[in-house]
Amino acid sequence: CPTAADLRPANGTRVCAMLYADNSPYYDQCCAGEVLVVPPDSDMPYMPRGWSARASSLVVGTRCELTVWSRKAKKGKSRRFSA
Repeated sequence: CPTAADLRPANGTRVCAMLYADNSPYYDQCCAGEVLVVPPDSDMPYMPRGWSARASSLVVGTRCELTVWSRKAKKGKSRRFSA
């Protein structure tokens, strides 16, 4: 997985979090598959099409916080992740 400080795509734009679709018990293979990029100051009350209950790994960038909810529309239990 990339480090929190490495969350920058090729064009140098800042990224706050990356969620990955594939996981593995082997650390060097855990951040794989499709990637959902979360830009700074995003507010997504619903997961994009095809991502509901699919993210298996995530990395949160420095000076960012990612809050996720167990149900759609920011309902249910929440959990916060940071670098």
